Amino acid sequence: MYNRILIATDGSELSEKAVQSGLDLAALCAAKVIVLKVVSHYPRSYLEGSDLLDHKEAKRIEDQWTAQAQGLLDGVKDLGHQRKVAVTTHITHSDLVAESIVEAAKKFECDLIVMASHGRKGLQRLLLGSETQHVLTHSHVPVLVLR
Repeated sequence: MYNRILIATDGSELSEKAVQSGLDLAALCAAKVIVLKVVSHYPRSYLEGSDLLDHKEAKRIEDQWTAQAQGLLDGVKDLGHQRKVAVTTHITHSDLVAESIVEAAKKFECDLIVMASHGRKGLQRLLLGSETQHVLTHSHVPVLVLR
């Protein structure tokens, strides 16, 4: 059915549900899994919504976010090992989350993307956008969305 599944996670409780479901599906299909965490860059200006920090401090914060992402991915890898699923982890540094997910699916030749939707509606969705919606409309492989 599926040979290579990309699971996108942000570490949230809802995303954890997608991770669990993606690993379960991979175990049923004997598929390999690539788990992706997109780490944003630290905002560099007031216009990007940040206090101005020197380059070293911004780099320290980004390194801390990367270390936290690696810890999250290591935990998912352990869950995969418990289910006898081959899991590869990947961290991408980008502010374009949806684009990064679609590109990773292409790069790793995945035949399914598994991710969560936060279910925002109305004005909140309009203001915050929807990474899931963007992946759904731009992906060339099927997307399994969990809520």
